[in-house]
Amino acid sequence: MAFPHLSYGTPRKLPKAASLPGRVVVLDVAFAANAGGASFDKVTRPFIEGLGDRLAMWIDHHDHERHADFAGDPRFVLRTKAQHGACPELVTPERVAWAGEVQTVCCHLDFDGLCSAAKWIRGGVEPYEGADADARAIDTRLGTPSARAVTLDRALRGRPRDDGLRGLIVRYLAEGATDRTLLGEIEHAAGALARFEAESRRLSAAYRVEGDFAVCDATRREGTYDKTMLLLIGQQKAPISVVHDESTVTVAARFDSGIDLVALLGLDGGMPTRVSVAAKKLPEVLDALRAR
Repeated sequence: MAFPHLSYGTPRKLPKAASLPGRVVVLDVAFAANAGGASFDKVTRPFIEGLGDRLAMWIDHHDHERHADFAGDPRFVLRTKAQHGACPELVTPERVAWAGEVQTVCCHLDFDGLCSAAKWIRGGVEPYEGADADARAIDTRLGTPSARAVTLDRALRGRPRDDGLRGLIVRYLAEGATDRTLLGEIEHAAGALARFEAESRRLSAAYRVEGDFAVCDATRREGTYDKTMLLLIGQQKAPISVVHDESTVTVAARFDSGIDLVALLGLDGGMPTRVSVAAKKLPEVLDALRAR
């Protein structure tokens, strides 16, 4: 199995196109929305233009109004979150074959993105039976993922800035998720999440409920916290949870809530039930939630 160069990106921060060798496939990376100083024209378009003909395929499942610009380009497989709760199910043997040989896989940082990368490396075949379903359960926070997937997700959340761990997880999945030595290293990394969860539980005591949303001030934290867990705790108190710290305001609702936060906050793309904007926009966010 040929193992490509791995690169990681987010909607707001993509690698330099010139730094990526050969032909490139992009997986589970949304187009940038007009939030946090990023935008399609500032971040996504320059990356696409920088890759040019070296872009083999771009597969994503997040909403964005600029998807329509690429409807005639078969390299772009762009769907919405409602159509596909996770990205790996869009990585099929037919699409991998159509794209041809690639030297670089650029993917998102989470379980969904890494599982997509591993599935691409495997020619569109799941790393293990049920991996696609696990990715949907983890990315939507609906359903029950397998114990294996929970461990991988916890490792990524426990060491969120560790590219070495991401590479190890992609290799573990790409090789069929059977290597006990690799899994042991991943399990060790997953243990780091426990202390972040403890801080999230402490912070959750500060939630205040206003109407149909709950707000938590995370600027008074005593250490690193797990934002996903803190948001989920908030959704137990109200349909919409808001967590803000010194850099970011994150708003979330259940995947099956029918709430469209992208439209509510006037963004041009992203995940309808989880969005982040700059901290200075907290008053605007709260005003929009009060007016809904």
